[in-house]
Amino acid sequence: MSLSRSSFVPHGTLGEAYQTCADITRTEARNFFYGIRLLPPGKRDALCALYALARRIDDIGDGDLPLAEKREALAAVRKALGSLDESTHPVYVAVADAARRYPVPIEAFEEIVDGVELDLGDVRIADFDELVRYCRLVAGSVGRLCLSVFGSGGRPDSVETLAPRYADQLGVALQQTNILRDIREDLLNGRVYLPADELERHGVELRLDDAGALDDRQGRLAGYIRYAATRAEDWYGLGMRLVPHLDRRSAASCLAMAGIYHHLLQRIEADPVAVYDRRLSLGGLEKARVAMGSLAAGSRGRVRR
Repeated sequence: MSLSRSSFVPHGTLGEAYQTCADITRTEARNFFYGIRLLPPGKRDALCALYALARRIDDIGDGDLPLAEKREALAAVRKALGSLDESTHPVYVAVADAARRYPVPIEAFEEIVDGVELDLGDVRIADFDELVRYCRLVAGSVGRLCLSVFGSGGRPDSVETLAPRYADQLGVALQQTNILRDIREDLLNGRVYLPADELERHGVELRLDDAGALDDRQGRLAGYIRYAATRAEDWYGLGMRLVPHLDRRSAASCLAMAGIYHHLLQRIEADPVAVYDRRLSLGGLEKARVAMGSLAAGSRGRVRR
């Protein structure tokens, strides 16, 4: 199954716009790609469009532009979000069409912009409540965007109300995993997302040793990472309550995307030192196995239709 243009997507400008988003997703969504490709063509194309825009926003924050130009670029995104139908940029064209076909919460992109603005310059997080607010902006929002394409299977109103909460919590779990994976990289960029009050309680001072790796002479950082990973596991438990409310293909997609991050978290929890000198990741074969296992789980009826 590939992300090439499907028969669902019309030819011409709109088809080319979706193809652009598919190409971005194939190239940049190293973890999400394995789940997105499990969706049927229409949902796959729409989710690629939503991912491509989220990526476009994120790249502004992580790019090399001067600070003032980053702020201008983010302001331009906000303006474009208010007039999607008028844009000729392929990513916006595809998102506008996806929003016509699915109940896409466009305000979630505004939240991503809010989160990226918080990333500009040095970052320090005071406590876990502040961390959760940040995670909801940059990742819970993505969970709700995905849900808008997945749908919740025509469930009763009570489930329609709960599903966005579960999607948000799953996004928070994934972002906590990213933060634990990227401690060293973020520190090099002047960003510390680990809550300051927790680091103080655990006696951790984040710094690099002479070799450029995280310095943990007394093993306190490793202990803290295990503590934070255990808490993130709880957030996966909260978020995965979403899965039974999705159709089989959407459930498989969700399980694959979350499963890859969850496997990564388990690696970090088992061996915190693995993130001290590099960015830990799963191999392509391991990601594929998680994705195929997720599809099999849905086929065996482990999710309700």
